[in-house]
Amino acid sequence: MMFFNGSNNELVLCRAFPTYLDGAALLWFSKLPAGSISSSEELAKSFIDYFAAAQIYIHGSDYLGTIHQGPQESLKDYMTRFPEATIEIPDLDPAVHLHALKAGLRPGKFRETIAVTKLKTLEEFRERAAEQMEIEELHEAERTERKQTRREEDRTTRLANNKDSRKPFKLTPKFDITPGSTQNGKR
Repeated sequence: MMFFNGSNNELVLCRAFPTYLDGAALLWFSKLPAGSISSSEELAKSFIDYFAAAQIYIHGSDYLGTIHQGPQESLKDYMTRFPEATIEIPDLDPAVHLHALKAGLRPGKFRETIAVTKLKTLEEFRERAAEQMEIEELHEAERTERKQTRREEDRTTRLANNKDSRKPFKLTPKFDITPGSTQNGKR
C-alpha cells in the first residue's frame, strides 16, 4: 500500500509500515530491537524471512481423500466442511472433487443411493444431498419431539408416583391428653 501510494521516502516507509500490521505481525514488529533496521528494504526482508515459514500450505487434490464424514456427523456438516478444504486446492478438477466427495461419505443408505445413481456432476450430487439433508433434519426433529414427549411422560409418571407413595399427613399429638390423664400421660 505504501509503495502504491507513491512514497519513496525511507523514513515515511519505515514509520508507516507498522500501521498496516496487526496480530502476530504487529507483535513481531514491536519486539524488533531499537535501531536494528536501517532501511525499508531491510525491514521488508526481515519481515519476509520471519514469516516465510508461516506461508499457507497448498494441498493437492489427493488431500481430499483424507476427508471423511464422521460416524455421527450429519450430511449437512460434512457438506459444509468439505468445501472448506477444496478452497485450498487450486485448479481442482470437478470430476476429482465429485469422486472425493462421494468417497468420503460414511457407509449407509445415502452412499448406496449415490453409488447406484451414478451421478455425473457436482450439481446433481448437491441436489441429492439437499434432499437427504431435508430427510435427516426431519428425522432429527422427530427424535427431538419423541425425547421431549418421553421426558414429559416420565415427569408426569414421577409426579403421579410421588403423590401415590406419600402418606397423607396426619397430626399426632405428642402427649396423650384424654380425660382423666395428667399432662405427662401419668396419673
